[in-house]
Amino acid sequence: MKTSKDIRFRVYLTFLAMCLFGVMIIYKGATIQFKEGPELRAQADSMHTKIEVIQPERGNIFSEDGSLLSSSIPEFDLHIDFTAIKKDTFNKYIESLSGKIATILKDKNAVDYKETLSEEFKNGNKYFLLKKKASYAQYLELKKVQPFKKGMNKGGFITESNTKRINPFGLLANRIVGLWRKNAQNVGIEREFNEDLSGMQGQRVVRKIAGGAWMPIDGSEIDPENGRDVIMTLDVNIQDVAENALKNQLEKEEATFGTCIVMEVKTGKIKAMANLGRQKDGSYYEDFNYALKRIEPGSTFKLVSLISLMRDKLIKTSDMVNCQGGKTKIGPYTISDSHAGLGMLTIKDAFAHSSNVAFAKLIHQNYKDKIGSYWTNLHALGLDQKTGLGMSGETTPSYLKDSVTKGRFALAFMGMGYQVMITPLHTCMVYNAIANHGKLMKPYLVNSVQEYGKDVVKYEPKVMNPEVLDSASIELLKETMNEVVETGTGKALKNKYYTICGKTGTAQVADKGLKYSDRVYHGSFVGFFPKEDPQYTICVVVRTKKGSNNYYGGQIALPVFKEVANRLYAINMHNVNSIAQQQKVNEALVLKSIKGSEYDVLAQKLNILKKVVNTPNWIQNIQTDSIGNFTYANVVNYKNAVPDVNGMGLKDAIYLLEKIGMKVIPVGKGKVITQSILPGSNFNKGQKITIQLS
Repeated sequence: MKTSKDIRFRVYLTFLAMCLFGVMIIYKGATIQFKEGPELRAQADSMHTKIEVIQPERGNIFSEDGSLLSSSIPEFDLHIDFTAIKKDTFNKYIESLSGKIATILKDKNAVDYKETLSEEFKNGNKYFLLKKKASYAQYLELKKVQPFKKGMNKGGFITESNTKRINPFGLLANRIVGLWRKNAQNVGIEREFNEDLSGMQGQRVVRKIAGGAWMPIDGSEIDPENGRDVIMTLDVNIQDVAENALKNQLEKEEATFGTCIVMEVKTGKIKAMANLGRQKDGSYYEDFNYALKRIEPGSTFKLVSLISLMRDKLIKTSDMVNCQGGKTKIGPYTISDSHAGLGMLTIKDAFAHSSNVAFAKLIHQNYKDKIGSYWTNLHALGLDQKTGLGMSGETTPSYLKDSVTKGRFALAFMGMGYQVMITPLHTCMVYNAIANHGKLMKPYLVNSVQEYGKDVVKYEPKVMNPEVLDSASIELLKETMNEVVETGTGKALKNKYYTICGKTGTAQVADKGLKYSDRVYHGSFVGFFPKEDPQYTICVVVRTKKGSNNYYGGQIALPVFKEVANRLYAINMHNVNSIAQQQKVNEALVLKSIKGSEYDVLAQKLNILKKVVNTPNWIQNIQTDSIGNFTYANVVNYKNAVPDVNGMGLKDAIYLLEKIGMKVIPVGKGKVITQSILPGSNFNKGQKITIQLS
């Protein structure tokens, strides 16, 4: 009996333990399922799926003449998911598929591809790498091949896109256009307009498959927003001329660095900005933006002194000034001219021969008791603030504190361009104001920001001061600056083709460990042309090596100005002649296309056509009403005509052509240089058009 109770107790105890254990299992299962489950499932998913960022296509940077200065080339990693392709489909297309892949990729023959593809299909490879870094043209061609054209789910064609940033013109305007690198400090326009150029990231979900590869999940993509394009004011041809002229002179003189700025007079647009510094191996490279570096300008600042004196009606350029043989004493300081022997001269001639004595005396005598007036005039010329170009590294003009506390003597040195620290761009801006009839223009580098060829932000010319001088004084200043070229320190520029107004400048340097005894100089020349209707202002500054024998602005900077000015004059004359000739051709074609009684009515409106007719193909599309009226819209409104995409980037060209229903076959990279169907031609929906890119 006792044994029986003992056995029952053990059974009950065991049963109770089993029940408790069962309850614990149920509790733990419920805890895992409902409490810890979401976190564990997320961990499991993270081991097999993840969100992958899709980088947008970075916008392009163009020059004003349409040349591509910086661009992102698309590259594609091409994969095949053989499990998505049915066996009968694979067998049907394997021969043609192998041949076309071999033709497009050109890295293996068709037999090798057939063998490889058959083996991978047999093994059921879900992520076979067909080609890494394939071009956009290769991607488009393969996308049309069967069975790939069926898409990823049925054709197994998987693509991953990447971009590569290139500068098609190499180092041309490299410091201004800038560099863009991931996770690195960027410079130039690439940095200043990074937000516009970058666009917005997209994303997609990818899952881990056998072999550790990650494959995108179809339909999970959120497309990125591509970056916008930046259209600069630079002209590639002018930039090339400026850089080559500057480089040749720097090499000849073994100079330390130099800059050459070309500004469009009426707008303030920077058409070229060359900056070259000497490297350890003796070569020259765009290592710094010297156009924005503060320096003592030397004699080019005498124009500022002259403007100040004329604004305050203190002198006339015909007034006489005694240069005292090239040496004078102001307070405890001796002022000397670089050329001794100058005596009584008109202010005009003193400017032409760059007399330090004359301008030190003029500024000291006229402003020693009214220093504030001089500062007011500097402010009117924008010489107490940044130019507003918008580039990082730009510096604000500075004047030695002695110019305020001991201004009576310091002003004498300022009058001839010392104790003043301004950038070459500031100097260029002031000279440009005289060329522009007294309008001080804000210099700028960017015309617009575009999205699919349309402006979303547009930058217009901005007048900083509408009248730095009255018109009569401006004309006198032009005559004075022209005298520099006619008889003064810039007479090497005199030519029979066009007139130049300008000024040489030379300043001895003492900065960053340099002493005056090292004999390092800034030689400069700033001017504009032609005098009658100025188009460009050019500023050239060159820093010499130590102990250089050539250091005057007329020796080391003037040759650069001369080469750039001559080339610009030649280019301008060529363009004017070309435009005039084209207008004559257009006029003849238009008149030839008009018949009967319409002739008289339309001939009177020919001036409208001249503005809109650019190619003979457009003439046949002109429509008139019963009395012969036509408008701009009549000429360009083609609903069934091929648009002109020449000069556009690939993105914009494809957008326009596909929008009207054409199928685009791009060849090459860069900008469109030819199209297989002429602009203005009729076309059918789905018709193919090949565009050749430069």
